[in-house]
Amino acid sequence: MSAALQSQAHHYDAALAQRTTLTVLFAGGGTGGHIFPALAVAEALLAMRPGVQAHFLCSSRPLDAQILSAQRVAGAPAEFVAVPAQPFGLRPRAAIRFLASWGGAVRAGREEIRAARARGPVIVAAFGGFVAAPVVQAARAERVPTLMVNLDAIPGKANRWIARHASRVLTAAPAQGTSWTQIRPIVRSASVTDRTPADCRAACGLDASAPVLLITGGSQGAGSINAFMSAFVREHASAISGWQILHQTGKDGADEMRAAYAAAGVRASVTPFITDMGLAWGAADAAVGRAGAGTVAEAWANRVPTLFLPYPYHKDQHQKFNAMPLVSTGAAFLATDHIDASANMRDAGLLLASLLTNEQTQEGPRTKIRAALAALGPADGAATVATQILELAR
Repeated sequence: MSAALQSQAHHYDAALAQRTTLTVLFAGGGTGGHIFPALAVAEALLAMRPGVQAHFLCSSRPLDAQILSAQRVAGAPAEFVAVPAQPFGLRPRAAIRFLASWGGAVRAGREEIRAARARGPVIVAAFGGFVAAPVVQAARAERVPTLMVNLDAIPGKANRWIARHASRVLTAAPAQGTSWTQIRPIVRSASVTDRTPADCRAACGLDASAPVLLITGGSQGAGSINAFMSAFVREHASAISGWQILHQTGKDGADEMRAAYAAAGVRASVTPFITDMGLAWGAADAAVGRAGAGTVAEAWANRVPTLFLPYPYHKDQHQKFNAMPLVSTGAAFLATDHIDASANMRDAGLLLASLLTNEQTQEGPRTKIRAALAALGPADGAATVATQILELAR
C-alpha cells in the first residue's frame, strides 16, 4: 500500500473510532447527593471501559460547578454543562419557574445528545432530581436509551416520572411502593481510603493519636446540626473529653463553630466544605450527619458508627428511611432533628454521649456498630450500575 493510501486508511480508522465512542451523559445536580454517585459510577465505568466518554449535565447552581470543577475522572478533569432547569414546586411562583425553564432544559439536553451522537452511541444515566427529568425527556425525543438510578428510600416526583420512561431502573435504597431492582450503595473511591487513621488525622490537621468525631451536614451544611454541636460541647464536656472534631459546616457557620469549640476547649478542624471525604471518613471513629443517600452510603462503606439526624423539612421524611437499613440492623443510631438545639439535646445529645463514652468492653456501641456494618457487605453499587450501562449499550 502506498504511503498516501496508508495515511488515508489511518485517518479513516481514527474517524471511525471517534464515531463509535460510547458517551454516557450523567444527568443530576442541585446537591452533591446527586453528583457524587454519578461520579462514582463514571469512575467504575472508565475502569471497565477506558474509552468511554463521561459527560455531566448538572444544574446552574454554583455548588454544582464548585464540585465538578474539582473532580477528575480517569485522571482528566470532569466535563460538565449546566442545564437551565428549575425545581418543581406547588407554589405558583415555583410552578411558573419550572414550566418556563422546561423547554430550554429539554433543548439543552437534546443538543448535548446530538453532539455526543456524532461520536457514536449515547446512553443517558439519570440520577434523579429536577435536572434529570428534562434530560430524560430529551433522551425520549432523541430515542436514546436511559438508565435511572434512584438514591432515596422515598422516590420524588421526578424519579417516579423518569422511571415510567427509562429503559432500566435501579435503586440504591429500598424504594417504597416500587418493584425497582435494588443494588448496594454507590460510593466513589475518593470517599474511602487505605491510609491509616493516624495518617488521615494528621492530614486533616488533627492529633494523630486522639479519636475523631466527624460532623457533616452534607455538601451544603446543616445549621441545626451546627447549633446542636455548639450545645453538646457545652453541656457534655465529659463525653467529648479526649475527642477532637472534624466539622464540615457548609458556607455559613464556620466561624461560629470554631469559636464554640475553642470556648469548650475542644480541638477541632472546621471548614465550610471538605474536599477529601476519604481522609475525613478515614480519620473518624464516630460521626454525626444528615441521612442523605451519599452520607449513609459513605458511613456504610467506611464502617464508621454514625448518629443520623435526617433533614427535618422534608414532608415525606425520606432521609429517615434512607438510614433505616442501617438502623434496623444495629449498624447506626437515629434521632429526630427537632431543629431547636435544646430539644435535640434531650434525645440526640444522650445518644451521642453514649456513642462517645460507653466503649469500655467489646460490647461497646461503636464495636457493635462496626460489626453490624461489616455484616452488610461491600458498598459496591457503582460497579453494578456501570455493568448495567454497558449491557444497555450493547
